[in-house]
Amino acid sequence: MSFIASLFPATLFAVLGYLVLYCALRSEGAAAVFGKILATWVFILALLFLVGGTFMGISGFSPMEEHMKRMHGQ
Repeated sequence: MSFIASLFPATLFAVLGYLVLYCALRSEGAAAVFGKILATWVFILALLFLVGGTFMGISGFSPMEEHMKRMHGQ
């Protein structure tokens, strides 16, 4: 469940990273360099959301899973 929930912000950051990269490729000089570095960090942040969601799903530390168990009285 945590992995599915982490797909939404990861998708948002991936789209934002592509937008920043597109703008960086259209600019020149220091703005292009800064844009490429910023786009790289945005893509890394998107990957961290996926890795975190995967870890929480595999390890069982998901707060959503505990909430679902409490809702069903288990």
